[in-house]
Amino acid sequence: MKPRPQRVPITNRACHPPSAERSVAVVLPGSGSDEFLVRAAFAEPLRAVGVTLHAVEPQRGADVVSGYRADLDSALDRALDEGRQLLVGGVSLGAQVAAAWAAERLPVAGARLAGLLLALPAWTGPPGDAPAALAARATAALVRAGGVDAAVTAARAGSPPWLAAELARAWAGYGAGLADALDAAAREPAPDAPALRSLTVPAGIAALVDDPVHPLAVAEHWRRLLPRAERCTATLAAFGADPAVLGRAAVLAWLRAAHVERTRPEGGRFTGSAPATAPGGGGGRSGAQGPGRR
Repeated sequence: MKPRPQRVPITNRACHPPSAERSVAVVLPGSGSDEFLVRAAFAEPLRAVGVTLHAVEPQRGADVVSGYRADLDSALDRALDEGRQLLVGGVSLGAQVAAAWAAERLPVAGARLAGLLLALPAWTGPPGDAPAALAARATAALVRAGGVDAAVTAARAGSPPWLAAELARAWAGYGAGLADALDAAAREPAPDAPALRSLTVPAGIAALVDDPVHPLAVAEHWRRLLPRAERCTATLAAFGADPAVLGRAAVLAWLRAAHVERTRPEGGRFTGSAPATAPGGGGGRSGAQGPGRR
């Protein structure tokens, strides 16, 4: 029997930040993933706070990152033209590309950038030997040696059934482009400490406490560097049972970041009113477990 994920209700209109109205969230998939998982994770939590989701379809090859950045540029142009608020974010690689893009574009976006939804950041700055980068390189090598089927077989041998099934589904969509896409992800620098410190918009960070590929320590490091960030956590098992727990964690953390007053050693100070924590709510910066990987 699958474990029942803890749900974090976020439908109370009192919890909506003013920027939620007429907002669009552009959310980027992780390395080797796709827009279908993004929708499964983020559509319901964003709908609950009145935000429209645009789940970006990745380029299936070496231009995956440039494709993400082009989608973000187009979304910002539309937001400026239409007077909409824009949230940007993603999962793993997608979170890192979105945050790096936001640090570059914040002077142009100004008040139109309403916040960040950052799920499972995998490293800060150059990838080096981060677990997610090593995993992407190893899988790319497997694909080149034996095709996508060989990589799927290896995933089935070393992953929970739900994760192996998700990887098999997503990787099949990449076909021959999977190896190039994974290598591109493994080379892509994440925002460094100065870039993260420059992001003064509210940021919600979602982490899984037992995910060895996306360490909790990285999410906590980002939380400390970002001037206005909160973190909510979940577990791999809960995410496997219901992908939306990841989106709920990110959205709830964003709501808290938009409203909670806190002074941080490495960040700035901001003021607001904190939404009430729902029964069984998500974990905050203490690492207490809340809702439900990639």
